[in-house]
Amino acid sequence: MRCTRCDGYGFINLEQIPESDMAWIEEHADFNDGVFKWMRDHEDHDVAVCDCCGDGEGWHDEPGVHNEAQYGKNGPYAYNGGLPECW
Repeated sequence: MRCTRCDGYGFINLEQIPESDMAWIEEHADFNDGVFKWMRDHEDHDVAVCDCCGDGEGWHDEPGVHNEAQYGKNGPYAYNGGLPECW
């Protein structure tokens, strides 16, 4: 299932990255690595790993996608009744 909180990107608040920087990330870098680098290089922003898809530093599975095999009381979404927050 594609995450509706981050539109399948795995990050929230991507609109805070200037268009010119985003174009460079999309053209010259692995998208995820490029966003992480941008986040490290800039201080005044709220760009982060999507809290529905990950734990703040990485993802539960594939960025922006929820794997149904991980649903349930023992998976990474246990804190939310076993389902991703965007469910």
